[in-house]
Amino acid sequence: MQAKKRYLILLCAGACVLLLSFLGGVQLPAASGGRQDRSRTGHRPDQPWPHFSDPLHPFVPWDHTDTEEYNVHVSPRQKRDVNTSVYKGRRCRMDSCFDFSVCQRRGFKVYVYPQQKGDKTSESYQNILAAIEGSRFYTSDPGQACLFVLSLDTLDRDQLSPQYVHNLKTKVQNLPLWNDGRNHLIFNLYSGTWPDYTEDLGFDIGQAMLAKASISTENFRPNFDVSIPLFSKEHPRTGGERGFLRYNSIPPFRKYMLVFKGKRYLTGIGSDTRNALYHVHNAEDVVLLTTCKHGKDWQKHKDARCDKDNAEYDKYDYKEMLHNSTFCLVPRGRRLGSFRFLEALQAACVPVMLSNGWELPFSEIIDWNTAAVIGDERLLLQIPTTVRSIHQDKILSLRQQTQFLWEAYFSSVEKIVLTTLEIIQDRVLEHSSRSSLMWNSHPGGLFALPQYSGYLGDFPFYYATLGIKPYPKFTAVIHAVSPLVSQSQPILKLLLAVAKSQYCAQIIVLWNCDKALPAKHRWPATSVPVIVIEGENKVMSSRFLPYDTIVTDAVLSLDEDTVLSTTEVDFAFTVWQSFPERIVGYPARSHFWDSNKERWGYTSKWTNDYSMVLTGAAIYHRYYHYLYTNYLPSSLKNTVDQLANCEDILMNFLVSAVTKLPPIKVTQKKPNVSFVLLQSSRASRWADPDHFAQRQTCMNKFASWFGAMPLVHSQMRLDPVLFKDQVSILRKKYRDIERL
Repeated sequence: MQAKKRYLILLCAGACVLLLSFLGGVQLPAASGGRQDRSRTGHRPDQPWPHFSDPLHPFVPWDHTDTEEYNVHVSPRQKRDVNTSVYKGRRCRMDSCFDFSVCQRRGFKVYVYPQQKGDKTSESYQNILAAIEGSRFYTSDPGQACLFVLSLDTLDRDQLSPQYVHNLKTKVQNLPLWNDGRNHLIFNLYSGTWPDYTEDLGFDIGQAMLAKASISTENFRPNFDVSIPLFSKEHPRTGGERGFLRYNSIPPFRKYMLVFKGKRYLTGIGSDTRNALYHVHNAEDVVLLTTCKHGKDWQKHKDARCDKDNAEYDKYDYKEMLHNSTFCLVPRGRRLGSFRFLEALQAACVPVMLSNGWELPFSEIIDWNTAAVIGDERLLLQIPTTVRSIHQDKILSLRQQTQFLWEAYFSSVEKIVLTTLEIIQDRVLEHSSRSSLMWNSHPGGLFALPQYSGYLGDFPFYYATLGIKPYPKFTAVIHAVSPLVSQSQPILKLLLAVAKSQYCAQIIVLWNCDKALPAKHRWPATSVPVIVIEGENKVMSSRFLPYDTIVTDAVLSLDEDTVLSTTEVDFAFTVWQSFPERIVGYPARSHFWDSNKERWGYTSKWTNDYSMVLTGAAIYHRYYHYLYTNYLPSSLKNTVDQLANCEDILMNFLVSAVTKLPPIKVTQKKPNVSFVLLQSSRASRWADPDHFAQRQTCMNKFASWFGAMPLVHSQMRLDPVLFKDQVSILRKKYRDIERL
């Protein structure tokens, strides 16, 4: 009897094991020679943890699962293919699907596949490729590349779109360097199509990274993919308009508290939230307008509210609402992202996000809590109460941050692309990556290059945040282009005057003369070290190289024939210590728009208005030497070197682009004395009749590369305390400046 019981128990146990195996609940041990990746939770495959082989199915809206249209057009095989395409590489991370060794050997360089004859490319994708090819990351040699970008247009993968590229799967697989997508970056704005708008791209991306708009947190692979904003085809390639916040009004309230104007979807995905907006609309300070009048057959599907909504929709101007509202609602559309997001940022209208599950753009680096209100679609009715409860100090802070983020990362296609590449570079070169402060504070991550230094105190932008001051000494760099033939030459007088400054740490003479270096005894004896360096290739740009011998924060840049007294040098450096991120100096110039020629003009007229301070007598932070050398493209520096001109203009363009501020002019002992001397010098480049025309050309070439005119006009001149006051000269600290 007991034997029968044992057999019965064994039989039941065996049946249970077979049933569990059939259902996939238990994985039987099997030999595997392939490499097993670590799961998202960090669990190692060799541990006894259940393995679920079937991928999760994507969410399908409830109103489509049982419709005839859904069941007819989406077969089980198509559903399976979609799941496979979307989820196949979801476990990819930088340590498992990216080859770091290639980048360590070659540096972070990006290769763009050459375009093939017959391939159609949208204007937006052409702008993306142009931004990469114009950046400092670009290489035309695939053997030197760390990252690869397809020339095939992958932006619009909606099969109903005219921009959809057919047979992309075959074309991608045939690329000789594809390597299952390893070290590849794919840009995408639109994926999926009616009715469910999945995130399927229609081809196997393998181990490639995605720079994708409207990506969900479910499908986003942290520290591997990059979430980018949805932008229109009219979005500027370079430059872009500045934000619309021209001044800070206190209190920071506008005509409307909360606004929205856009399409309302009567059925399908994305319709729930927009259909419910009328519950919150009060036509006073909360104006949420929708229209059903879109699409070819909208009248066939219109509901009882359509006519009323359409009539009210037409009463309001969208731009007027945008610029006169404190908060702007950004609900999801058919996809998670919306054009309203960038529009709100630019208008300094604080975005109120209403798109559950959207991985916000550049979420890896940007703290969106400082610039937006993150709402919940399920709590729509609470949104007005929530935004009304935000204190006015917080509102002002949010609006200011929208302007910073817009201008730093979103105002052009180029900035969106460069931000994407910088994020990936920070992952690759993790030892020299940017901190959160560098990404989320002025001037932003694109201008703060971490390869320069890992310490924030070495940059001119963070002194106030860190509560520190720049080093109280400067290094003078004198640019010498004439041979040393007499002890009465201006360069020697200048050297002695600068050496007497109490703030001078050392003097560097950059010898860019064709003649041999003078003997050591030809230079006068001074109380500070004098270092003579032979210029690299004898070109103009060499004066802005980041020389290791410059050990101070401040650099006093001087032409060899500049005339300055010790008092003038001391005063200029004192002023610079209060404005370490700007150029501070003496000879000023200005720019203007010539409406007749429709180009930028350059003027040296002595007026109260200026936008540049020439680097023949100016103080600035040494970081700008590094930025000039490593940020600016070789095409601009080659222009400077070929003309032997415009290096001072280019430096002013760069610093104003970084700071969004003008330089600072300080008092001179004798107006424009250096310029008079320069004109009288036979060897001077200023005596060249083509010099002025070349500078006009430079202005327009530089403005074209920056995408806009970064120079800012100013009428401020800083004078010493009691300057020109009718008091005793003995009471004045910088008394020599007043003596003619």
